[in-house]
Amino acid sequence: MSDLFSSKNETSQNSNPLADRMRPRTLEDIVGQDHIVGQGRLLRRAIQADRLSSIILYGPPGTGKTSLAAVIANTTRAAFEKLNAVLSGVKDIREVIDRADDRNRLYSKRTILFVDEVHRWNKAQQDALLPWVENGTVILIGATTENPFFEVNRALVSRSRIFQLKPLGENELLETAMRTLCDKERGYGKWNVRFEEGALSHLVEIAGGDARSLLNAMELAVETSVSPWPPAAGTEIVISMEAAEESIQRRALLYDRDGDYHFDTISAFIKSVRGSDPDAALYWLAKMVRAGEDPKFIFRRMIILASEDVGLADPNALTVVISCAQAFERIGFPEGNFPLSHACLYLATAPKSNTTLSYFDALKEVEREDAEVPNHLRDASRDAESFGHGEGYVYPHAYRDHWAAQQYLPNTLKGRTFYIPSNIGYEGKIREDVLHKKELQAAIVLGDSDAGGEFLSWSAAAKGREGWFKRLESGRSALLLRDRNIIFKEADPSRQDRVLIPLANDGLLLWESLRRCPEGLTAALVNTEAAKEALLRYAQVLDEIEMPQIALTASEEILPSQKLCHEQFDCAEFDHILIRALRLTTSLSSLAKRAKQLLSKNGKLILLSSPVRLGERISRILNEEKLMSDKKTTAKLAKAEEEFFSDTKGSLSLNFWDERDLTSAFEQEGFSAELTIIDQKEERLITEKDLTSWFNTEQSRWGSFMAEKLNESDFKLIEEALRARITAGPILWKWKSVCMKAGLR
Repeated sequence: MSDLFSSKNETSQNSNPLADRMRPRTLEDIVGQDHIVGQGRLLRRAIQADRLSSIILYGPPGTGKTSLAAVIANTTRAAFEKLNAVLSGVKDIREVIDRADDRNRLYSKRTILFVDEVHRWNKAQQDALLPWVENGTVILIGATTENPFFEVNRALVSRSRIFQLKPLGENELLETAMRTLCDKERGYGKWNVRFEEGALSHLVEIAGGDARSLLNAMELAVETSVSPWPPAAGTEIVISMEAAEESIQRRALLYDRDGDYHFDTISAFIKSVRGSDPDAALYWLAKMVRAGEDPKFIFRRMIILASEDVGLADPNALTVVISCAQAFERIGFPEGNFPLSHACLYLATAPKSNTTLSYFDALKEVEREDAEVPNHLRDASRDAESFGHGEGYVYPHAYRDHWAAQQYLPNTLKGRTFYIPSNIGYEGKIREDVLHKKELQAAIVLGDSDAGGEFLSWSAAAKGREGWFKRLESGRSALLLRDRNIIFKEADPSRQDRVLIPLANDGLLLWESLRRCPEGLTAALVNTEAAKEALLRYAQVLDEIEMPQIALTASEEILPSQKLCHEQFDCAEFDHILIRALRLTTSLSSLAKRAKQLLSKNGKLILLSSPVRLGERISRILNEEKLMSDKKTTAKLAKAEEEFFSDTKGSLSLNFWDERDLTSAFEQEGFSAELTIIDQKEERLITEKDLTSWFNTEQSRWGSFMAEKLNESDFKLIEEALRARITAGPILWKWKSVCMKAGLR
């Protein structure tokens, strides 16, 4: 039934309302809603591939929900059925299901069911459809002007992907009007229709983002401005301002205490409390109470907020709110306003932390894989003798600080971090201790197999001491996390954005982009087939349409060409380009030119890199750790290092750029750039192998340069001072990274 949205003949088509006649037929006809059906977006890809799963289209009237369903009807190879929830009941649903079941059994043909105003169905009617959506007999496209999370059966929502359509902007409405005036088949292109100055703008403004309202007003204005209708082809029709004003009325605002008004007000209250604005919080609280909101509902939301948004920043918040709720139960209104206000003000002025959300990260891991308990954590009271359960467990209370570094997560989750304490309130007081222990645990589980691999006590004299020092370097996991957070904070992508991630072998930015942009596009570039296979294996938990798009490139250029992006991702423009590169392997000017080609109009490029010029200096280590008594030798080394890292003509000159070079390269291509210099540091173990490579005057460029600038005795003295230092353990290694956010002017 793919012609449900088309007219049976030309006569009936011309008699249909203008809004119905001008309904889009293809994706290219759709005006606006680029955030869900624009180039490269998830929904567009699903429609073009005819791989649509159940969806619910949610948005105000006139934003194109039914039109989008019409486009799907014209595009899909599946059978298309339509029901209107206002006019249809359970009997109609069963008839559609019977036809869909027959098609599936007899012809292996899918059925798409479009339900307009789906929120109008009661629970029984929605439940009647649920099993058939769940088993795939029908693919549901629901359209609703009401929030589906509140008005549509939860089970139905959970089996569908929600797409929110937005009111059309004035430019989009104006484009719709001009298409109508130019279309000779469906619109008014046969006649010379003119609007007096300001008349069409008035219709667009009053339509308020509603294309249907605009087209209805145009129809009334045009077809009542000449009599009889239709006139002869080529007739001039002038629409006056008066006619335009009479053809459209300003829409009344919707007010529904049990609908969006209720949820929007509680949302404003929660966000005001979360944002620590006690004045706004009191205003929205008073508005809810005055409107007759149930105080139990308000207290329930504040109890949730006390854990979700205050959490360990103030552990007393939960106790205070529960006490206020109990007090209200005893005294009721009107005195109950005092405990309501008490709880509200306490939460609004309390320090904030949302680290309790880390539970849901752990829950995701549990749902993804039921990992085994490590052997040393198993119950030793039952199976220790037979299976060695509990062997190797370190009893924390046997140590001075009642703590010992050992692995507590399953082997498959080694090094995984869920809880990262904030630096606010009480949580800020425990932050340093928690992170210190996490670093040591990460060092153990990410390192080699020294000392049994699963545990190692703190004792410096314990077996495996050298291994512990090596694994202390794995605090680098925190650096990676910090880099990722910096990049995404600068990018701040929305759910529908298209993101390009070059140098994605480690997946650090890839998975975060998929989480933040589930309705957009995440495209990644890797340089080895093994990396591509590993990332795709990890992504197998996702639905096919949600999988990241990963392309293999052998080019030395960091950014791909538009041609490659179009071939691999079916998208040549991106809203964000996210680059994390320890070293840049291409010239800055080439990088800027390619970024200019790949970024959309308002797109942003975020680059985080550590230029060699801003790296660590051996002279700084010698100075700060007071490793040499001869200050003159250290000063000579510092001068030589500065000269070495300022050399822009040597074989490594590509990496010897600084923040000024980076800004200049992008500004020359028409970008505006914002730079942030980030101080980085980590405990790093310097080994004998490292020293040998550094001070090798034949193979090390740094070593040969320093040997040339320093006399032989000074050069040897520096090497010996470092060699004596590395036996004492890790060195605090410091460097600077550059984070640039660039957008086209």
